[in-house]
Formats: sequence, C-alpha cells, structure tokens
Amino acid sequence: MCRQRQVAAYHRVQGFTVSFFKNIFGRSEPPKANLDNLFAVPSAAITLEVSAGFKATGVASVCYRQAEGGAFATAQADVQELLDADGGPKVERTTDKFGFTWLVCRQEPTELAELVTELHAVNASLENAGFGPSLLCTLVAFEDAADRALGLVYLYKQGTFYPFAPKVGQQRDNTLELQIRGLLGDDLTIEPELGRWLAIWGAPGL
Repeated sequence: MCRQRQVAAYHRVQGFTVSFFKNIFGRSEPPKANLDNLFAVPSAAITLEVSAGFKATGVASVCYRQAEGGAFATAQADVQELLDADGGPKVERTTDKFGFTWLVCRQEPTELAELVTELHAVNASLENAGFGPSLLCTLVAFEDAADRALGLVYLYKQGTFYPFAPKVGQQRDNTLELQIRGLLGDDLTIEPELGRWLAIWGAPGL
C-alpha cells in the first residue's frame, strides 16, 4: 500500500508546464536516467553481507542542488509529504557545507527494499516535476563489524554506481572501494570512469 500511495502521489508534482521548465533550464525536458537501477541495491546488499560483511544501516539520502523559486519549493515539500504519509520515520532535509541539499530517509536495516522504494520516489518525483537537472546522486549507507563505513553511490546522470569508503581525517579506503567494485560487478552497473568516483565527505549516514 505504501508503494501504491507513492506512485499515485507522483502525479501531484507533475502539474508544471514544459514551457516553464524550458525557461528555467533552457531545455524542454530533463535528462532521462534509469532510476529502476536503484532496485538492484537489495540484491547487491546480500552480496555485500555474504562476501564482505557489510550490512545496510537503514539510512540513505538523495543529493540535489536546490533551485530558487516557488515551484521547486512546492515540489520539495510534496516529496517530503509523500514519504511522511506512511507513518514511518520522518524525512530529514539538510544542507552540507558545499550548499547541496540532502533528503535523508530512514528505515529499519532489514527494510532495505522499502528504503530503496523511498529513494526511487524522491528521484522520480523531482524528475517528473522537471527538476531532473538538479539531481546529483543517491547514497545508501552500510557498515561492517569493525565500524567501517561504506556508501553505495548512484550517479543520477550516468545511471551507474560506485563504492565510497571514507576513513577518519577525510581519507578514503581505495583498496576497499576496488574490492567492492569487484564484488558487485554482477549486481550493479558500476561506473567505469574512476574520475567520477567523487568523495562525498560529510554525506548523511556516513
């Protein structure tokens, strides 16, 4: 029922005209990303747990550039209302030191499929409202028994994933990231260009 409400609510954020967004972004429609790739995360999570000992924390987030104007504010508010309607943990909105906005979703760690559905809803709602160009990435957080953090990062514009393993002091565990790339090659579409494996220091959940 929760997913049905989410799908139905997508239409509440689609009432903006194409010409309006063309004036804002200089194009008639946002780029098309394969958001259904997100639904591969639960399968990848099984591989991570079995092969590397990493478990989902139940925290995930969507990062975007907040646009000015009432249209974007309305779309953003509708997304939060949509996700809060199921009575689960409230969606949090934070802004990092670089000025990017994060919508943070939380579920029980065992409810990863539900969490991914929420992430899909955030991305699809903003995309359908014409704000696809504002979307940057989606992150799902994991950790192991040694308290090592790991994020699976979905790049909106590429439709690909990469692992991000932060360490103390704004360092990253490149060896672990390459190990995870090898493990998840059959589960996720991994971003082939390492130059796009950007560090996302201070991302919620990591």
